[in-house]
Amino acid sequence: MCKRLLDKNAMVTGAARGMGFAIARALYQEGARVAILDIDEKGAVEAARQLDPKSGRVIGKRVDVTHKSDVLLFVQEMKNLWGSIDILVNNAGGALNTPYLLEEIEEKDWNLVVDVNLKGTFLCCQAVIPEMVKQGGGVIVNISALAGHWRASLAGVQYTAAKAGVEGLTRQLAYDWGKAGIRVNAVAPTVTMTGDRIQSLWDGKSEEEKQKVLSGIPLGRLGTPEEVASVVVFLASNESSYITGITIDVSGGRYLR
Repeated sequence: MCKRLLDKNAMVTGAARGMGFAIARALYQEGARVAILDIDEKGAVEAARQLDPKSGRVIGKRVDVTHKSDVLLFVQEMKNLWGSIDILVNNAGGALNTPYLLEEIEEKDWNLVVDVNLKGTFLCCQAVIPEMVKQGGGVIVNISALAGHWRASLAGVQYTAAKAGVEGLTRQLAYDWGKAGIRVNAVAPTVTMTGDRIQSLWDGKSEEEKQKVLSGIPLGRLGTPEEVASVVVFLASNESSYITGITIDVSGGRYLR
């Protein structure tokens, strides 16, 4: 079978574990070289070692996406190492262990969630797009959430606002840079078992609460990181060559209910 991303160079933020790692693995399996970026340096290096211990097609680096200098330095490093940046996946984000009740959300919680999810996505796009213009095009996939255009189940307003911003950013960048051969899309999962926090929140619900959530999903189950990753691969590949500026829900049909 022909690999859809053979010899493409991809950078994935927030990829040391969970959904980001599943995305990095899916891109790698389709032939791409992958830079695993995360604020957790040890986790990023270990994730790269797990994925590709010998061939040199994966690197793991510490990058704080909220710091422009970190992002710019890595973009130059990746250009020097592999020559191009063909795919950017902005996955870093989440509710980041902040409260979800309005009265408990402090200013620092708002700033953290908006900075990582929205500002981080913006800074990475701002750094990578000029390089994509020089090389004649590229693909950006932003990870949003169903909360960005509906509502959240396990997160607060700081999360819904940040993800709504990610979707607006996606549309505007797609419009502004399409003529340069750059496609920009987003993927919006619903509750997905991506890590210990989500698992613990889910496990902490009563059976009645779980069934209430599942009953609102026409497919009757939660999603997996691999199901999100497969849509990212599709958007990164030439199979989606005439798609830009959209957000694809990976939600089991939850938005329909």
